[in-house]
Amino acid sequence: MAANTAEWDAKHRAAADAPAAEPAEFVRELLPLLPTGPALDLACGTGRHSLLLAGRHQAVTAADFSDAALEILERRSLEARIAVRRVEHGNAAGNRSPGIQLWRADLERVRLPERAFALIVCVNYLQRSIFAALERALIPGGVLLYETFTVAQLEFGGGPRNREYLLESGELRCAFPGLRTLFYRELRAGKGIAGLIARKAD
Repeated sequence: MAANTAEWDAKHRAAADAPAAEPAEFVRELLPLLPTGPALDLACGTGRHSLLLAGRHQAVTAADFSDAALEILERRSLEARIAVRRVEHGNAAGNRSPGIQLWRADLERVRLPERAFALIVCVNYLQRSIFAALERALIPGGVLLYETFTVAQLEFGGGPRNREYLLESGELRCAFPGLRTLFYRELRAGKGIAGLIARKAD
């Protein structure tokens, strides 16, 4: 999703002292079923899901284009006594040590490492051009959890207004043909959103 980096940095800094956002309900509900191997939190923002995964002693690579978001995540990790470190641009082969690896990445041009992650989480971010790369980035048996807004969101307040950043109905179900769908849902109650859990063959 294209966005003005300065605007996102300002938005994150404005909310830096507010309580951290709660993880998405979709992620919380399914957490016990998600793999505990190396994880990628794509478009992590200030890291609500990175912190959740690292809290169960998982190795997490947290990727985002906003320096401000990663700075906030770094501070919150240290406050939670979670090991945190930064990775050089373009050198994120997958974190293997418990804790969070911060990766500032241009998500429109990012090159994801192949067969690097047991789990990829992507929430509220839509970048269709990297769908195939997400499949390749999973190890055999790895799981993708993806949830973001659909065009039904235009009926409600908040969320993206540009249809380019909204899924068509049923689109997410077919977006990852190389993965086997384990669970899929679309909601249209208070918000329009679709969620998918899919697994790469062993």
